[in-house]
Amino acid sequence: MKIELHQIKVRDLVEGYINNDEEGVVGYHGKLDIRPPYQREFVYKPDQQVAVINTVLGKFPLNAIYWVKNSDGTFEILDGQQRTVSICNFIERDFSIVHDGHTRYFGNLSDEDQEKIMNYELMVYFCEGTEGEKTKWFEVINTAGEKLTHQELLNAVYRGPWIMDAKRYFSRSTAPVGHYARDYLSGSQNRQEYLETVLRWVSGDKIEGYMGKHQEDLSAKPLWEYFQKVIEWVRKTFPEYRREMKSVEWGELYNKFKDKKLNAKKLEAEIQELMQDEDVTKKSGIYPYVLTRDERFLNIRAFTDRQKREAYERQKGVCIKCKKRFDIEEMEADHIKPWHEGGKTVSENCQMLCKQDNRTKSGR
Repeated sequence: MKIELHQIKVRDLVEGYINNDEEGVVGYHGKLDIRPPYQREFVYKPDQQVAVINTVLGKFPLNAIYWVKNSDGTFEILDGQQRTVSICNFIERDFSIVHDGHTRYFGNLSDEDQEKIMNYELMVYFCEGTEGEKTKWFEVINTAGEKLTHQELLNAVYRGPWIMDAKRYFSRSTAPVGHYARDYLSGSQNRQEYLETVLRWVSGDKIEGYMGKHQEDLSAKPLWEYFQKVIEWVRKTFPEYRREMKSVEWGELYNKFKDKKLNAKKLEAEIQELMQDEDVTKKSGIYPYVLTRDERFLNIRAFTDRQKREAYERQKGVCIKCKKRFDIEEMEADHIKPWHEGGKTVSENCQMLCKQDNRTKSGR
């Protein structure tokens, strides 16, 4: 990797600045791609953007920025996108700062302050190297500061037409995934977490294999269609919406049960009952439970230490199953009448078993 230091004035950086979904994000006389495929979406918070502008106005040094120099004389940002976009957006009057006790947009600043910003020199390293070298360097320089998410790093490794199209569906602020995500997905859209979730679902948790297989595909529409099918199935199977549905791994359930005949009314009746059950401590787990019957999804309320001690003393320390005596630390609490048969987590329904018998009974 060949690296050379250059000083780039802000006035040159913002010349030809464009930031839209159709034409991408470009600057530096139209020769700088500010958001290449391996870059995250813009994630700086307002106070972070303001801090960048105050640094420039104060003539303090910003951290170095890295550009990749392409063979045709164009560039792409390897590191420094967030700072670059903050500067350009301020000059484009997208946000304001408090300066000298007053709220100021760029156009409201004095001529002197405007010139300070426009003549500010950024430390920019021009980098030349192979694709592998650029990707490796990108990972190295992003180990400090606001780290990339795992999916953002994968986007860099598997850069190409497919990831560009996938981001159009799942990552950009105008991406159609937002219409569904507010109800059914947890995480952040512009940090690639929605994309990562859907990729995990469709690939059976083999995201890298899926991305590698489709890296050169021109369209990510099949992934988008898969996601739409998942949501359509969820809405049909569980038409009564609850906020607990937001954190459910719907894709995994869809993959297993999409071809099975399910009675939505019967499922809803059971869900209502379970939502009112005080022993069910993880309400979002109700949805996978009613399909899989795996009680681990529910986090059934455990017996308290007091209830365990009461049962232990009542049994005089003798295991109900093997009839041997144990110290209380060698025993575990168990429901006499199983929870799924209506047994509650109350003292009267508690019995103590030795660890071996309890785990044999529960199949652990």
